[in-house]
Amino acid sequence: MAVSLLLGVLGLLEVLAPKRVVDLWYELATEGDDHELRSWVYTAARIEGVLILLWILSRRRRRSGET
Repeated sequence: MAVSLLLGVLGLLEVLAPKRVVDLWYELATEGDDHELRSWVYTAARIEGVLILLWILSRRRRRSGET
């Protein structure tokens, strides 16, 4: 349950503010500013966020259908 909640928050953040999320992880993963991200990285992060949210919703539907 806690993992789903954390993933849901991450997915929502990636959908709403992909630049902030990507830039945060990029800052943590690299040293210096000599690298530049490609423009499609933010779109990929947004798509990832949508897929995470859809996965969580599908799991909830399956669980509610089982009872």
